Amino acid sequence: MLSDLAIAQRAALKHIHEIAEQMGLAPDDLDLYGSPYVAKLRLEALEKLKDRPNGRYVDVTAITPTPLGEGKTTTAVGLAQAMKHIGKRAIVTLRQPSQGPTFGIKGGAAGGGYAQVVPMETFNLHLTGDIHAVSAANNLLAAMLDNKLLRGNPLRIDVDSITWKRVVDVNDRALRRVIVGLGGKQEGGVIRETGFDIAVASEVMAILALTTSLRDMRERLGRIVVAFTEDKQPVTAEQIGAAGAMAVLLKEAIRPNLLQTLENTPAIVHAGPFANIAHGSSSILADQFAIKCADYVITESGFGADIGAEKFFNIKCRYSGLTPNAAVLVVTVRALKAHSGRYRIVAGKPLPPELLERNVADVEAGAANLIKQLENVRLHGVTPVVAINVFESDHPDELEAIRRIAIESGALGAAMCRHFTQGGRGAIELAEMVVHAAEMPSQFRFLYELEQPIKAKIEIIAKKIYGAANVSYEPLAERQIAMYERAGLGNLPICMAKTHLSLSHDPNLRGAPRGFTLPIREVRASVGAGFIYPICGEMHTMPGLPEHPAAEKVDIDADGNVVGLF
Repeated sequence: MLSDLAIAQRAALKHIHEIAEQMGLAPDDLDLYGSPYVAKLRLEALEKLKDRPNGRYVDVTAITPTPLGEGKTTTAVGLAQAMKHIGKRAIVTLRQPSQGPTFGIKGGAAGGGYAQVVPMETFNLHLTGDIHAVSAANNLLAAMLDNKLLRGNPLRIDVDSITWKRVVDVNDRALRRVIVGLGGKQEGGVIRETGFDIAVASEVMAILALTTSLRDMRERLGRIVVAFTEDKQPVTAEQIGAAGAMAVLLKEAIRPNLLQTLENTPAIVHAGPFANIAHGSSSILADQFAIKCADYVITESGFGADIGAEKFFNIKCRYSGLTPNAAVLVVTVRALKAHSGRYRIVAGKPLPPELLERNVADVEAGAANLIKQLENVRLHGVTPVVAINVFESDHPDELEAIRRIAIESGALGAAMCRHFTQGGRGAIELAEMVVHAAEMPSQFRFLYELEQPIKAKIEIIAKKIYGAANVSYEPLAERQIAMYERAGLGNLPICMAKTHLSLSHDPNLRGAPRGFTLPIREVRASVGAGFIYPICGEMHTMPGLPEHPAAEKVDIDADGNVVGLF
């Protein structure tokens, strides 16, 4: 089989105006961006679409992935392509790729094989520069914050309380902790320790993904908390004077990007927030366009259903107001065998030879994870369909065991998918099942109510989604939770930050662990994006998670007044 790049380079691309025409959009609803195959959608077009009926909304999620990934993005693209084969109009909405460790620049974020978004080189080389715009806005705020310190610190900012960092779109470990301000007042500024995060971990990226308009984005940017004053009051981007300029830097980035798949299915690619400290889905604006322009919108949420789908349902859908009609749970034979606990898979190394041997018992043992993730989808009232991503090394009776277990565990059906090698026609069975699932009456429901206390919401997620028996809180987390609730932030949704390699907080616990205690060591808030994110377990279990250098200073005095940090 040809490489992903070779396949992409042989694609018969259509002019983006032809792709837009499939969506019922005119040429003046979009602007070409660097080539005839990439365009920016104009937000004004949403007003023209408002009276159209909504299409069906389908989330593609997965079991707990192995370090190799299980083909979730490829499945989303393949499913969207397959819809055309059964006479349905579909649009796939995806996150943008980063140069960092989550996506890489090798094509994973664009799908793979014969289920890709193209042009591949454009897709994977920063597309329309949206991530650079996020970096620019983030770093402008950081620079203006340091300038406030240099110019006499009129806001009386506690330098040790600053939590806002600069970002760069590579996993540059040498920059994670740095000293700034060297050179004195003439050449440097105030000397302090800070660092760089990866660009897609910026709260600015989460804001871009959750915003619904330019005005809404401007307001969210203004609410970003970057530090605290000497008397423990929050300092926002609005007070720094940066929010307006940040919005200007993002005025093009807020517009979703229109591309196409290998089979000329429309693909809207926009925003790329992390799925641990953020919600891990493409933008609300992308979905708002797609749902008015297609019979079926196929979108994707990050990691497994315990993380990405849970946040898709309870954060993204809550802010967008869109109702999911079905979910696709991607599974592979090799992943279920890994969840038996009898194999060790390491990214970049060959699979253990014994993993490729016929072993139905190991598939059945690891299927506990599949069963739990199906339960997690059904807890939200959404009908799941299982997509079995088939590899040449799979054995027929192993595949049949997965189908049987999936249906017994509440899936509407389980389809054998070969879109990687066959394109859309390799996912026709899946498309037909998804249509059936999406046409069933919607019973979608949120897992928790926003008015519930922060701890109650955390414990609902921990016990119902992860399978924990209890939740423990470090003293720091206890103080932070009390502080947020006193500050009026207790009614925000919860965005749990934990390892993606296990249903629990421990990446070494495979399958569906039960009876464990979920430790919450810290709780942070992305006030601009609009969520609280508790941090589970140890920092090293969540690569790319930004540090919070002054977090230990959070406290509340005897009178209940905040004397700490967000």
